[in-house]
Amino acid sequence: MSILLIGFACSTHVPHEFDAQALIDQAIFAHGANLSEKKVSFDFRDRTYTLRRGKGSYTYIRAWQDDSLGFVQDILINSKEFTRFQDGDSVALDDEWAAKYASSVNSVFYFFQIPFVLNDGGAIKQYEGKFEISDEPYHAVKVSFSENGGGEDHEDLFMYWIHKEFSTIDFFAYSYTTDGGGVRFREAINRRKAGGLLIQDYVNYEAEKGTPLKNLPELFEQGNLKVLSRIENTKVKVH
Repeated sequence: MSILLIGFACSTHVPHEFDAQALIDQAIFAHGANLSEKKVSFDFRDRTYTLRRGKGSYTYIRAWQDDSLGFVQDILINSKEFTRFQDGDSVALDDEWAAKYASSVNSVFYFFQIPFVLNDGGAIKQYEGKFEISDEPYHAVKVSFSENGGGEDHEDLFMYWIHKEFSTIDFFAYSYTTDGGGVRFREAINRRKAGGLLIQDYVNYEAEKGTPLKNLPELFEQGNLKVLSRIENTKVKVH
């Protein structure tokens, strides 16, 4: 993977190489500080997503025009309160479907906001050592979640590879247990800036279930991961 230099100003603080929290903080700085008091919108797979972050609260909105349902809006507040609207009217949903829709909305926004969400409550960070991927040096940080504050998917496990020099997250991986479970590895592509934020898309690879996350860079370089999809966000606007 070729590394694109964006020209962010360097911080005067250089994180200790074994300090997971400092590495995450440096990555957040490299990707554009934070999303507080910002409104961000983008298109993903024919739907428009809008994020609004205030002090202590945030709102996720997914909207699209459906031939049979009309104009649909899914609104999720603080990842807990979910409501669906069709042509401006709220729709009664049973708990199971409301939870599925909320999880779908939350997932798209979570991945879009990496690394800004890595300091959310419930995240437990651990330094996992030095790696070399595509002849570039990286520090690896593992992120797990406490049951109290980690959300419904607190059993998920993530690993982020942070470039040693530029502090960008060029690769990350995760294992999950929902829907039968699985393991994914993502490679950052199409890096660009929007409103001061570093935006990037991903090639999404699939690994055999149960594969340790720390083994994925080697499998990636060997060509032993299957390309599953491309995660591409378009029309990104930051206010």
